[in-house]
Amino acid sequence: MAKLPHKDTHETQLARLILALRSQGVTEPAVLGAIETTPRPLFTQDLFKDRAFEDSALPIACGQTISQPFIVGLMTQALRVDKRDRVLEIGTGSGYQTTILSKLSRLVYTVERYRTLMRDAEERFKTLGLTNVITRFGDGGEGWPEQAPFDRIMVTAAASDEPKALLAQLKPGGVLVAPIGKGPVQSLRRYTGDGKGGFVIEALTDVRFVPLLDGVAKEL
Repeated sequence: MAKLPHKDTHETQLARLILALRSQGVTEPAVLGAIETTPRPLFTQDLFKDRAFEDSALPIACGQTISQPFIVGLMTQALRVDKRDRVLEIGTGSGYQTTILSKLSRLVYTVERYRTLMRDAEERFKTLGLTNVITRFGDGGEGWPEQAPFDRIMVTAAASDEPKALLAQLKPGGVLVAPIGKGPVQSLRRYTGDGKGGFVIEALTDVRFVPLLDGVAKEL
């Protein structure tokens, strides 16, 4: 009798993903641990749940995507988050990146311009029992000045130019990681405060993100 094709378990798929991330340079144990303990299927649409542990971006509501795990890991590692940090995230999306940041920091303030995405993410945060995530429906390009300054800022949409309004909300010595550029391919950059009002800027790799748009989205 012919054997049925073996179907990988989620545990096997997750282990394969973690190995793939390590091989690509995501090696920080705390970051890998946060990814390993964050259930990516929870953040994907039903149609794509069987692909949740692929190292690829996947569609979510409002024409947006849940980022490729490698990019999530790379950006999180580049942010150098500490357990004492207050982090601002621009672009909540599915809430996957938010959840990973919440496992590594003291507080995460996250801003989303799509009300539908924000509501769905809030439900996921409740399901996971997260108590250190604060959400806001608004224009991410403006940041969250009432809660500034922040130790770390992560931008998950591509700013066309240097995000001066967000950099102004960093603490001295703080770190901001963001994709910068107007074209389909952008430069992932890390800005680290030099303590003198300026920044050390590093180009990390080329990435593809949806653009950072002004205002909030009008949804039907």
